[in-house]
Amino acid sequence: MNERIKDKIKEIEVYLMQLGEIVPDSLKEYQEDFKTKAACERYLERLVEAAEDLAFLAIKHLDLESPEEENEIFKILSRTKIISSDLSDELKRAKGMRNVIAHKYGEIDDKITFVAATEEIGRDLKRLIKSIKEKIK
Repeated sequence: MNERIKDKIKEIEVYLMQLGEIVPDSLKEYQEDFKTKAACERYLERLVEAAEDLAFLAIKHLDLESPEEENEIFKILSRTKIISSDLSDELKRAKGMRNVIAHKYGEIDDKITFVAATEEIGRDLKRLIKSIKEKIK
């Protein structure tokens, strides 16, 4: 496996560990601590950006079609059977959430963000990493 891919996987794993260390146990605690909430939101941004980077590196490494637009990255991995269409959809939703956080496209829903931080992002990124590792070996 190429070094840039290994480094990106390690970056994601470190971010997931760090997020896990700061995210509170309950939604109530999350909502009451603005510093922790802001830090969790920033980690979610970083994680989605790192996932996109990893997907792009895998596409390049495997010499797949180049995405014409950024939102095609996960679709390409799904079309080429590297990840499931279900995982592609989850990652596209994570990107949408990241855009709301990063660009203030509306009100950030604390419950959605909390669930993403405590359950979804780790599960989905571990699936992405596993799928890419299996394909690249």
